[in-house]
This record gives sequence, C-alpha cells and structure tokens, in this order.
Amino acid sequence: MLTAEIVAIGDELTSGQRLDTNSQWLSQQLADLGIRVLLHTTVADDLETGIQCIRQALQRVDLVICTGGLGPTADDLTRETIAQATDRPLQQDDDALTHIENLFRARKREMPARNTIQAMFPEGSLVVPNPHGSAPGIDLTIHPENRQSARIFALPGVPAEMFEMWEATVQPRILEQIGDQRTLTVHHQIKCFGVGESDLEQMLPDLIARGRQPTVGITVSNATITLRISATGTTEADCRNLMQETIDTIHNCLGDLVFAEGELELHHVVHNLLREKELTLATIECGTSGLLTNWLSESSLEATSYRGGLVIRQPSQFEQLWNEPQLASLTSQTAEQLVETVAQQGLEQLATDIVLVLGPEPTDQSWTHDDDRIHYGLAIRDHLSCKSSPFSGHPAILQARSAKQALNHLRLTLLSLPNKTAD
Repeated sequence: MLTAEIVAIGDELTSGQRLDTNSQWLSQQLADLGIRVLLHTTVADDLETGIQCIRQALQRVDLVICTGGLGPTADDLTRETIAQATDRPLQQDDDALTHIENLFRARKREMPARNTIQAMFPEGSLVVPNPHGSAPGIDLTIHPENRQSARIFALPGVPAEMFEMWEATVQPRILEQIGDQRTLTVHHQIKCFGVGESDLEQMLPDLIARGRQPTVGITVSNATITLRISATGTTEADCRNLMQETIDTIHNCLGDLVFAEGELELHHVVHNLLREKELTLATIECGTSGLLTNWLSESSLEATSYRGGLVIRQPSQFEQLWNEPQLASLTSQTAEQLVETVAQQGLEQLATDIVLVLGPEPTDQSWTHDDDRIHYGLAIRDHLSCKSSPFSGHPAILQARSAKQALNHLRLTLLSLPNKTAD
C-alpha cells in the first residue's frame, strides 16, 4: 500500500487565521484510492523551514501532496521550496506561460510581470494544468537515497481550483502509477451511547489493539462514542467481508449501547422508532437551551411524529404552563416529583402519545433540588417513568449529554414496545 503525507503551506494556516480544510478533503480522496495518509504537516511561508519539511516528507512516504504557495507574490515559496529541497533548478515551461497570458487576455487584464514566476517548474517536472487559474500545479518524481522513488504534487490552496485539478489530472496520474496494485479502504461507523469511553473499550475483546485487521478506532464527540472500523482490500465487497465479523462482535458485546450505524445520530433513530411504532412525541425541557427541540425539529426529519417542544428557562415557569392544581408549588417538589408531574400533565394537555420532560440543572438555584443529578421523565400511554444521571464532567458537554441521556431513555423504552399494529 502506498503511503502519503499532506503538506499545507501558508502563514494564514500556522497563525490560525484560516482553517485547513484542504488536508481533510485530500485525505478522503487518497483513502478512496487505497493510499494511507500517515502525516498532515502545516508549514509557514518560510523557505528554510519548507525545504526541511519537503526533504523529510520525501524520505518517509511514497507520495507528498502540497497545497498553497503557488501564487505570484513574494511570500509564495512552494515552487522554490521544492526546487531547493530536490536540488532541481527552476525552468520556464513555455506552454504554461502561454496559458497564463491567455487567461489574463481573456479577462481583459494586462498580466503583471511577476506572474511569469508561475510558469517556472523544478527541472524534470510535469505540469498539472489549472484550467481556471493562473497557478499550474507541479508533478515531480524523484529517487531519494535508499528508496525506489517518491512523488510530489503541488496544488494551489484555492479549493475550487484544487478540486478541479485533482479530478482532471492528479487522480488519474496516481491511478496510472498504482496500476493493478490498487486497493480500497472502506470505513464503517458504529454509534454508541450510555457508558464512558474506557468502560466501552473494556467491553470489547482487544478489537482496538494496534496492528489488528480490520482496524477499529474510537472517538468521542458530545458524549456519543463512535467506533470506526476500516478494512483494506481489492474490492468494496472484500472490505465488507473482512469487517463483518468485527461488526458482529461489537453488536454482540455492546447490545443496546449501539444505537446506529453510519451517519445517523440519536435523534434520527428516535424519529425512526416513533414512525415504526406509529406514535407522536412532545418535549418539555428546562436547562438544556432547547437542544431536544432543536434536534427533533430538523427539517430533514419527518414532522408528523414530533409535535413540538416547550423550552422553559426556570422551574418556576412550569407552574405557568397550564392552570391546573397539580402544577401548584412545583418548585417545592423534588426533581423526580417535578418531572413526573409535568410529564403526566403534559400527556393530557398536549394531545400526543408521549411526553418527554428533561428537568432543570441541579446547579439552578431557583428551585429546591435534592441532589446533583439531572432528572428526565417519560409519560407514554399508561406508563410513567423517571430516570436520572450525574450532572458532572466538562461544562462544554453537560447540556448535550443530558439531552442525549433523555433521548436514549426514550429510545430504549420505544424498543421495548410492540408496534401499534401488533397491539
């Protein structure tokens, strides 16, 4: 399998003024070709640093893809960097220069003399045409010490130009180089919720061990744990077959902790279950800034199952929802009593099959709380339940995790219910 390094060049990247999305996109394209990206490197517009960076990259991988630094200004140093790093003098390509001149002529502009530099290439390079820009790319193969060969491509940092040049020229040239040795890398995601990352890893039998095939990676985002299974083979079917035993093992070990595969999120799964059970849902939440309502109201989801949500800023506002004796003096109740009462009353008032209530944060001083947990109540048909979870951890994810804990309680409850047609 070929290996690659992506080198993003520019002061705007190293200073943090601009986010490097080019490297992410290029990694995805290389993975589709069965090429493993080993490194992402970001380097400033500094000649000596860039030369060291390119020399090191050409010694450790088969393929180096650079973006940025091909413009005509004094801080665009990529062509000079590659020339010095490979000991190849810059030479003018007349066809490239003609293209640049014609581009300015078509735009009814006089070409500045400085743009001539964009037609200069390290000796032995192939030109990567740039149909709609003045910065042609560089394609250079060299033979480093103790290695058979290494190849470097340099592309503009402008995404639209880079995309076009990759599709039209770079990808076909790489495929030609790979020939019959091409492999595919296929990825599969399994989404989990309900335990911590280290606890989940312990439930799996050495699946995340280094050097294992297929590989299994684990990442956490807003309390959702994603297991990423990757397999390499000659066809997609081969990759899927290689992954299947690992996928089955994960499901067998984790059970209902797995809520989805692929790109689905927890609220998508809840929507699908509501549709399958032919049930409708309303939400009432306090302390999570309307996260449940926001997620469940996504325009891409069917609106028929979710009737809407009430977002309360303080527990005292619960009493103002309906003029009912059951809601009097709610703030004197415990958190469990509060969410149970609101859920039960909401079921009667909101004309829906299910009401999910997510209680106030225990840090809220506007009510009498009895512990450091956040409570969520669920009223469905003749069933009323209340659960709670610790309200602790990093402040940045507390609200998202609390909302997902309530949604996950609803998901598990829905899984236990028969379909409406089977009643």
